[in-house]
This record gives sequence, structure tokens and C-alpha cells, in this order.
Amino acid sequence: MGFTAVIVLKPFFLSSPALFLLLLILFAPSRGGARRLRSVDPPPVPAILVFGDSTADSGNNNYIGTAFKGNFSPYGKDFVNQTATGRFSNGRLANDYIAKYIGIKDYVPPYLDPTLSTEELMTGVSFASAGSGFDPLTSSIGSVIPVAKQVEYLKEYRGKLEAAIGKDKTMEVMENALFLVSAGTNDFVANYFMFPLRRVGYTVPAYMDFVLSNTRQFLQGLIGEGARRIAVAGLPPIGCLPVVITLFSDHPIGNRDCLNNLSSVAVEYNQKLQNELRSLQQELHGSTRIAYLDSYSPLQDMTSGNRNEFEELRIGCCGTGLLEMGFLCNPKSPVCADAGKYVFWDSIHPTEKSYDLMVQAFRPVIDGLIRE
Repeated sequence: MGFTAVIVLKPFFLSSPALFLLLLILFAPSRGGARRLRSVDPPPVPAILVFGDSTADSGNNNYIGTAFKGNFSPYGKDFVNQTATGRFSNGRLANDYIAKYIGIKDYVPPYLDPTLSTEELMTGVSFASAGSGFDPLTSSIGSVIPVAKQVEYLKEYRGKLEAAIGKDKTMEVMENALFLVSAGTNDFVANYFMFPLRRVGYTVPAYMDFVLSNTRQFLQGLIGEGARRIAVAGLPPIGCLPVVITLFSDHPIGNRDCLNNLSSVAVEYNQKLQNELRSLQQELHGSTRIAYLDSYSPLQDMTSGNRNEFEELRIGCCGTGLLEMGFLCNPKSPVCADAGKYVFWDSIHPTEKSYDLMVQAFRPVIDGLIRE
């Protein structure tokens, strides 16, 4: 991915209703009938452990006091038994497809589900929380689980495994598990560009460095708990998210072109993230593998019309597709007939078809990460 200069953006000021609506979209930078990917063999990967935001939350927010939930219809419209699990999509997330691909399980459950069996814990869970980010302020806006707390939950998880299967087997699980991290979009879309606090103290490049410093600290926390195989997703083309186009475009109802000035921020951040991951990898002298997952390119292909699977590129399937997400996408909302023809399920989260295609693009990186 090429280097793109950051365009200094003018501050965004929205009316109170629009500001309220954006408080609902803590995405957090999320399938169907697409073909099934083969499993990778060898080596065996005993577990998948997932961290981040709504692109990775399989239902943890169901168990905390936050308005950011997706455990009601039409969410889960294309999931098993049309169950609204708390996933912010019509069906599976990328982590579900990855778990299936590497032969672990069909679906990654939320860690906070009190009914999880020891077997479910052993094969992996998600600690992610919709609305979270690497900036502590981001998670506090939506009263969701900060990434630092997700590391604390990992420590608790490790203790549960040790009690059930012993320390040696637990260490084997931790050192061979695949750790997935997907966060950062909320930090920029729903925090920096929406609220004045961070803009007062940071330029766009300085805020990138601040977020990356927190990302490094977070990854070091995972490594301290035994992580040896880590995949970190970059930002998507944030200027192509339906809600971003609606709120920030001069012509949100017309041609709905992607906002290149915002997407260029994601490009620059992703380049810095890759440099940061390489630096951390070098410091570890090969003891831990860290890989970058390019979320930007496949989603850019989808939203630009380069994929002929889709008919609607920059409007969500739920409601008008312009602003709805969370409780604005609810049982009374009209829903498109076939979500598989849409890149986005609601105004910010991809459909499971989009997630499936993204994981197909991730496949070579995943293969390289988990093979000895």
C-alpha cells in the first residue's frame, strides 16, 4: 500500500440531532452464501482469541450497561435460526469465518456469556466490545469495554483455563492460539472527528501516533499473557462508510461518492500501523509472529464497484441505509430483500458476505501466521 500524505481536515461541526446520531455509530474500524474456504492443515491451532470493537464483538455488549447493542432483529437475519446474537451484522463476522477456515469452530462466542463450557473456552472466545477503541476516551463515550479491560478479561480467561486443564495445557493453548485484533475506526470516526477534545490537543498525524502508542501497549499486554501469533487489522476506507458519507458529505443524498480526504487518513494510519508492527516484531527477535491484515483494500474494491457481486455499494440494507445502526436498526425497520447484494448491513457495518470476501483476502496472511 502506497504512502499517502495526510490532508489536514477542517473541524466538523454537526447539529445536535446529527451529533446524537453519530454517538450511536461507534463502529469501531465489522458471509452469507459465499463459498466455504478449506481448512488449513497443518499445523493445529487450538484456539482463536479475538479483541477489538463491533467488527469483532459477538455479543459481549449484551452483558454490560451500554446502549450499543445488536441483540435484536433484524440483526442476525441470516444467522442460524435468524438469531440476533449481538453481532452487528446480518450474520457472521470475519472472526467466525476465520475460525471456520482454520478448523476450530463455526462461531466464536462472546467471553462474557455465562453459559460457556470449558470446551468453548478452550477453543476460543471474543473479548471485543462494540464501540471500543485504542484511545481510552473512545470506549468511555459509549460506556463499553476498553481494550485495556479486554486484556484483564484475557488474564481472567487464562485463570479459568488453568483451573480446568492445568497450567501446562493452558500455556500450550495460549502460545499456539491465533490472536485477532480489530479496532481503531471508532477512534477516528466517532471520537477525533466528532468531538473537540482530541482535536484541541492533537493534529491528525499526532493523534495517529497517540493511537499507535496505545496499540503497542495493548499488544505488549497480549504478549505478556502468552500470545505468540497475532493478526492486527488495519482501518477500512472510512470515507466510504454510509454514515460517514451521510454526515460529512456536501451532497449525501446524491451520488454518495466516498470521501477521499477521510479515507486518506486511514491509508496513512495503516502505513504507520504496519511500521509499528514491524518494529515490535523486530524487538521480539522472532518469539512472536505479528501480521497485518489489510481491511482497506478488499472493502475499497467492494465500495468502488470492482466486485460484481454487489448491487448497492454505499447504502446499508437496514432502514434507509443512510444513518441507521444500533437501536435505529430495529424490528420496525424495513430491510432489503437480499443482504448479499449489499456491501453494508447497516450504515456502518458490513454484511456477512462482505466479511466472507475480506477473509478470503486475508487467507495468505493467516496461512503464513499459523504455519510453523
